[in-house]
Amino acid sequence: MNNLPEKADEMFCYAVYNASHAINQVYGPMLRPLGLTYPQYITLMLLWERDQQGVSELAAQLSLKTSTLTPLLKRLENMGFVWRMRGTDDERQVFVHLTDDGIALHAASREITSCLIEATGLELDALKQITDGLSRLTDNLKSAPKDRTAT
Repeated sequence: MNNLPEKADEMFCYAVYNASHAINQVYGPMLRPLGLTYPQYITLMLLWERDQQGVSELAAQLSLKTSTLTPLLKRLENMGFVWRMRGTDDERQVFVHLTDDGIALHAASREITSCLIEATGLELDALKQITDGLSRLTDNLKSAPKDRTAT
């Protein structure tokens, strides 16, 4: 391939890394008063979208192992935002449910989303294009062969 970027600030991976870091810097002060971390907030976002999801399903959406997600869910449960229940058909399955406090927190999240959008300085259409592009990028990278080596 010709014209490959040679400097870090020309590489998309570096741009994504820096954008992710900047997003966390904006979210942090808004989530701190709620007692939430960014991964906890993202988990709640998925539950606000669709409550009563299985731990395995949530882990897949977050690209985490269930063993990584379980302590996070336990902290959310201790905070009173979710509760977990074993499946009635299969006790190996655990489902996560929002509590009333967890549902009420959704209203505060809308203000957080609004603040983040404002902080980007971009219009919603531009953010939608970036989001769509990042989703395609993620899908492509997830389906790419993992055993490639540089030659």
